[in-house]
Amino acid sequence: MKKSGYINFIISGLSILFVIVCFTDCKKTENPIKYPKGTFPDTVINIADINSPYDDYNLALYQIGEYLPIIFSSNRKSSGGQFDLEQAGISILFDQTSGAFGFGAKMTTDAFLDKLIGKAKTPGNDFGPYRLFSKIDGFEYLLLSSTNAAGNLDLYYLKNQPVSGTFLPEITGPLPITLMNTGFDDAYICFNPEQDTAYFSSNKEGTFDIFFLKKPAEKDLSSWFNLDYSLPAKVDSINSSGEDKCPFILKKIMVFASNRPGGLGGYDLYYSILKNGKWGSPVNLGPRINTSSDEYRPVIGSYPEFTNKYLMFSSNRPGGKGGFDLYFTGVDFPSK
Repeated sequence: MKKSGYINFIISGLSILFVIVCFTDCKKTENPIKYPKGTFPDTVINIADINSPYDDYNLALYQIGEYLPIIFSSNRKSSGGQFDLEQAGISILFDQTSGAFGFGAKMTTDAFLDKLIGKAKTPGNDFGPYRLFSKIDGFEYLLLSSTNAAGNLDLYYLKNQPVSGTFLPEITGPLPITLMNTGFDDAYICFNPEQDTAYFSSNKEGTFDIFFLKKPAEKDLSSWFNLDYSLPAKVDSINSSGEDKCPFILKKIMVFASNRPGGLGGYDLYYSILKNGKWGSPVNLGPRINTSSDEYRPVIGSYPEFTNKYLMFSSNRPGGKGGFDLYFTGVDFPSK
């Protein structure tokens, strides 16, 4: 993924941080590293610079150093009607000398993401984007769920060679993931770090549950996606009598949304830890993050210079710009 489309934004963020550092202590040569590790703040931040009065949610990450180019679903262009994909960027900065933490966000116009979003657009609603680089075939993939002609959600994929310099590669798709699609709603796909297991949500049994399919090691993603339908297995340790959906995995941590009994109201965010090959009992992320409104589609990420993870999600809680807004916060998970 190229960085050139983000240079001005990063330079702007660095300039702000430089002013903060110089104001506190300009004598860097006399001030060694005081903060080897930073900590993402536990304040829940409304990402106001990219939110709108409409619904903004279902974001996808593709981390590049301190910069996070994101794709998310929004119905802003249709004034609350159809959901399409939008692009934005988040800049995270930390100074080890002063301990200053910088956070910025803005809508972006990266040429490749414009091309990718334009290619991904369907006549229906486009939800749940997820991006990854395949270690098997060397392609970048955008996975998403879109409304089909029958009104149900199907899973689709697009793929392209990695971006290099100013060259914009050709994009194949969107093509249906026949391996997983049913006559019901199939959505919110993600992979484990090894990319040998896909997790997704489906209501083919009445309510949304989280399912998984194992990928043969020799199969590239597109060839696997194009196979005939294969019956997935349920993640029994995670699913409940409620709606369980939107899984996202980082290392051995899965986060997801559920409206199961015992929550704080509406959809809450939960996490589960993989141990000895089995996902543990889900844990509610608690009242610092969850509210009586809906919290939805969580994604998590990490930086080596920070002691904790970051969490981004959407919520229709009061105090936002309207509808669902995107939020950011730091979060700690058990180490084992």
